[in-house]
Amino acid sequence: MTDAVDVDFGEDGLVPAVAQDAESGEVLMLAYVDREALDATRETGLAHYHSRSRDELWQKGGSSGHVQRVADVRVDCDADALLYLVEQEGGACHTGYESCFHRTLEGEVVGDRAFDPEDVYDE
Repeated sequence: MTDAVDVDFGEDGLVPAVAQDAESGEVLMLAYVDREALDATRETGLAHYHSRSRDELWQKGGSSGHVQRVADVRVDCDADALLYLVEQEGGACHTGYESCFHRTLEGEVVGDRAFDPEDVYDE
């Protein structure tokens, strides 16, 4: 048995978390996690993050239904970054793509659309 790792949330109380498809290995998104979000993720098995723009806790897929079921949470060697290994339902990106990393630096779309955001969000 090993000791649990103390995550270093830094001065702002946040740590970056990469969500990766547990089966395919595809990187789906990057978001930030505070202690509350990490605790909620561990308690529910669903990915929770901290919204920096809204300054609040959010469950991934709370409004779209495209939840991330967390298979495992890994911490890097410095304990200042997390990796969520997830089973993604629907698209991970709020713009409708399977991954938030669906464009090249030159602007070429290389990812697939999973849904139409206008059909999902009340924006």
